[in-house]
Amino acid sequence: MGPLDLDALARRLPSSPLTRFAPSPTGYLHLGHVANAIWVWGIARGLGGRVLLRLEDHDRGRCRPEYESALLEDLAWLGLEPDQGRAGELQAGTSMWRQSDCGEIYASSLSRLAGEASVFVCDCSRKDIAVDGGDLLNEETPYPGRCRDRGLMPAPGRGVRVRIDPGEECFVDSRLGEQRQQPAEQCGDLLLRDRLGNWSYQFAVVVDDLRHEVDLVIRGDDLLSSTGRQLRLGRLLGRATPPVFLHHPLIRQPSGEKLSKAAGDTGVRVLRERGATPASVLGRAAWLTGLIDRPRDLVPEELAGLFGAS
Repeated sequence: MGPLDLDALARRLPSSPLTRFAPSPTGYLHLGHVANAIWVWGIARGLGGRVLLRLEDHDRGRCRPEYESALLEDLAWLGLEPDQGRAGELQAGTSMWRQSDCGEIYASSLSRLAGEASVFVCDCSRKDIAVDGGDLLNEETPYPGRCRDRGLMPAPGRGVRVRIDPGEECFVDSRLGEQRQQPAEQCGDLLLRDRLGNWSYQFAVVVDDLRHEVDLVIRGDDLLSSTGRQLRLGRLLGRATPPVFLHHPLIRQPSGEKLSKAAGDTGVRVLRERGATPASVLGRAAWLTGLIDRPRDLVPEELAGLFGAS
């Protein structure tokens, strides 16, 4: 028996659903990414679905071409082949699966959103927001609405936000059950484009899941709190049927912090250099995310079986 009911999940989805593996090339892949890939590919194959590889490089200050190249190489080494967004297409040049190539699409979506909701220019820094919120250390401090009614015009050094009104968002996570969130209280007015001109994660991912027709979002439970605001934004953008969400456990360091790209001893490149095989890396990641009771070799063809697929 797998860690979730695939039959129940299938009833919430179309036949051959589309999900996505969407890393940011801001560093090298580590075991946390591999664990997410196992959940994505395993569930997709168990459902007879498809996997899209999307490169979420919206943060142009941190993403690097060498990280993208390494990411594609490491996925191929692991034997994880996407159905859309294949390495050859991404390596050939401009691609609809790479966020940095899709600025015109995001700009068009922003224009459409401005016709449906209150969108405004904002010159607040993170420090401004933290000070107004009374907490300099909490990045999740809700935006206090400082620029809502200032009527600022677009200019260098200014971002763009959409107004988020009070109201509850309810959804059923396929692993965690019913969830209720209050985006206005959690985050306030959502940033769509930052002061450096980068499209925000929250905006780009909702636009992408809509245009790519993603049916199922499988990601770590650190992103659970983003779901309500993304559902709200998706409706504002005209998405009639939201994707189904599933948030899985994270691999954590002994301190309890989630694994990061700075954790070199869990990097796929480091493990490869030390003689690890693809099967041993997949098995270690599956064990650390709680899918098997001990480390053992796994091959991609076995991943669906971890979730109860026959």
